[in-house]
Amino acid sequence: MAASSVIAIDAMGGDLGVSATVPGLALALKHLPGGVRFLLHGDQAVIGPELSRSPELARRSEVRHTDKVIASDEKPASAVRRGKGASMWNALESVKSGEAAAAVSCGSTGSLMAIARLVLRMSVPMDRPPLVVPWPGLKGVTTFLDAGANIDCDAERLVEFAILGEAYHRVAYGVEKPRVGILNVGSEDMKGHDEVQQAHALLRSGRLDIAYHGFVEGDDLSTNLVDVVVTDGFTGNVTLKTGEGAARYITEELRAALSSSIAAKIAAVLARPALRRFKARITPTPAAPLLGLNGLVIKCHGGADAKDFGRSVGLAVDLAASDFMSQIQRNMSRLGEAAMGDPA
Repeated sequence: MAASSVIAIDAMGGDLGVSATVPGLALALKHLPGGVRFLLHGDQAVIGPELSRSPELARRSEVRHTDKVIASDEKPASAVRRGKGASMWNALESVKSGEAAAAVSCGSTGSLMAIARLVLRMSVPMDRPPLVVPWPGLKGVTTFLDAGANIDCDAERLVEFAILGEAYHRVAYGVEKPRVGILNVGSEDMKGHDEVQQAHALLRSGRLDIAYHGFVEGDDLSTNLVDVVVTDGFTGNVTLKTGEGAARYITEELRAALSSSIAAKIAAVLARPALRRFKARITPTPAAPLLGLNGLVIKCHGGADAKDFGRSVGLAVDLAASDFMSQIQRNMSRLGEAAMGDPA
């Protein structure tokens, strides 16, 4: 198998394990190039029966047996100490060795992040990979980072987020030149603390190959004023949790209103297709990359079903086939040069 066409799979991760991961791969095959192959890491006795249901998937897969699994509730420190040889760990080792171009896992986010940092190492001077969130908007999706991994960020870190997020958004959403903004307390140039001001100056200098818009505010996230919004992990996590709470409130109020009377229930039945479209619009993408590592790692949410996992694998294939990593490396080297001079 050529590494460029191989995706490593943590087949045991997630709430549903192989009952989601293997059928998800079978679904993904319908939309993937014929040269894509899979390395399935996990228990052969459990994977085999699922794999036998799809002869085409079985033909394009190789199972690497291990009966060791990192539990979804295992603490990251424990996963690092005891996880060597587990399906998640082995999938990441396949990327490190060059045997696979990317790894996909539904396992614990904390464990995946901790093991990925140990096995693959960071390619940029960050504490941990930033958490990337797809933020639904009126015209599409805004890529939002960091959503909580790196709490304290200086100007250079914010610019690194811009580089990572811009390269990811281009591949994930097919936008040739994503527009980037920095989340701030106002859109005016003079607003914000020193770190956002310095990051703003670096991005505005034009020394990086990035379409920089400028400062954006919280209400711009849902209008898709820009394609990528960057902020520190503290602000990002507060923003994310606020948005999630607002979405839950609206959903619950809508559900209550549509079940409040017989007439409302009839209206709900008639509006079911529109409500399904509404749910699809506000439901987050199931996959998120761990950016800034020396290798591609895709985290699919723990409760993913087969369809969700298939979509996550599709993203991994798209990223692996792109020049995503080289785009990041080019702009990271330009950032080093720009940071040594006085930004315009």
